[in-house]
Amino acid sequence: MTRLSEIYPPDRVVLREVGLRDGLQMVQRYPSTAAKAEWLRRERAAGVRHFEIGSFLPAKAMPQFADVRDISDICRSLNVHSAALALNDRGATDAVQTPVGEIVTVVSSTEEHSQANARRTREEAIALVGKTVELARGSETSPLVQVGIAMAFGCSIAGKVDPDDVVRIAAACSEAGVDMIGLADTVGFAGPDQVQDLVERVKNELGDVALSIHLHDTRGMGIANASAALDAGIRVIDGSLAGLGGCPFAPGATGNVVFEDLVYLCERKGFATGIDLEKLMSVREVAASEMPDEQLFGALSRAGAPRHINWRAR
Repeated sequence: MTRLSEIYPPDRVVLREVGLRDGLQMVQRYPSTAAKAEWLRRERAAGVRHFEIGSFLPAKAMPQFADVRDISDICRSLNVHSAALALNDRGATDAVQTPVGEIVTVVSSTEEHSQANARRTREEAIALVGKTVELARGSETSPLVQVGIAMAFGCSIAGKVDPDDVVRIAAACSEAGVDMIGLADTVGFAGPDQVQDLVERVKNELGDVALSIHLHDTRGMGIANASAALDAGIRVIDGSLAGLGGCPFAPGATGNVVFEDLVYLCERKGFATGIDLEKLMSVREVAASEMPDEQLFGALSRAGAPRHINWRAR
């Protein structure tokens, strides 16, 4: 068994909670390190084992992630898998000096977003992916490397995205040696048919490649798109506690698919998540207390889970 399959078993659904990274990108206030630790502890107690915890970016630019090294230490102590974003050589170099288990890097599907998000061309971004893989493989910590293909289903700057471009980028990153490729609906343009078609197309072109999906609920399609992704064979899906999130370099980007609702979807479709919904819902208290001005989303939080079903972790 490879390290990838140990962390992401291919025969089960893995849900990654990205609230401490994507969820904090556009907030006015953000949790203290102690509150983040409580967030992690309570979600681990609920059965969550995969987290995206921040970005290796200059603290001056993104002060909400200044404690990413401390948070990676906390994840190690909790024995959970941590991933963090690195957008350049310096970030990747910093990442491998921490216990973070996975480096996430990004290639935009359009030139327009690539320049706005990272000030580089798509080809330069793909080259950086290769450098990140080399750095990770040569380090003592040897973290996994995932590339997220941003704006894979449509771009709020350029408009329509050619699926051929997404497949080409995915193939180039696979050749560069990444462990996983993530398809990101960065601004929530996608619909279920588009999700299923693109996932199947990438699979047909690349063969046995590990895929994940990162969905935003900007236009209310997050859960429907997650369902389509599951039907297409995706087994790694990102979601954010209370639907927090958004990209400051993607006009119109708002929150992620609600993590709690995503758990509910998977369980109702017959995919055991190992997550206790009652305990998970209580973690919203941490977000509400630390970020009182932020709107928290979620259908499950409004209506509750059906009482006749045992939603405790199984």
